[in-house]
Amino acid sequence: MRNESEILVPVDKGSLTGRAAVFALALGLVVITLTVPVRSWFDQRASIAALEAEVAATRAVVAEQEVMQERWNDPAFIVAEARRRLHFLLPGEIGYTTLGADGLPIAEQVSNPEPVRDLPWYETLWGAVQAADKP
Repeated sequence: MRNESEILVPVDKGSLTGRAAVFALALGLVVITLTVPVRSWFDQRASIAALEAEVAATRAVVAEQEVMQERWNDPAFIVAEARRRLHFLLPGEIGYTTLGADGLPIAEQVSNPEPVRDLPWYETLWGAVQAADKP
C-alpha cells in the first residue's frame, strides 16, 4: 500500500507551461526594451573616447606651440633664425651665396623641393621615362 504522500504525479516535460511562456515573454520584452539604450550608451562611449583623443592631440599641439613661443622670446634664437632664413649678417661679416644654373640660390632649390604627389608606380615610371627622353 502506498501512502498518499508517496503518490507521484506524472509531469509532461516536453510541453511548455504557462509560467515558462510568461517568463520567456517578459524576458524578451526586457531585452527588446534595453537594446536601444544599451546601443546608444556604447555609441556615446565611443564618441567620448574619440573626443578625448582629439583633446589630447590638441593639447599636444598647444604644448608644442608654447615651446615655440618660448623659443621666439629668446633674442639669440631670433638672431639665429634671421641669419638662417633671411641671410642677415653681423657687421664685418662677408656673406656668400652660391647660384645654380638657373640663377636661383642653391640653398633655396634644396629647401623647396617639388611637392611629392602620390602616384601609382606605373605613372611614376612613365614620368621617369619621359623625363629621360628630354635633353
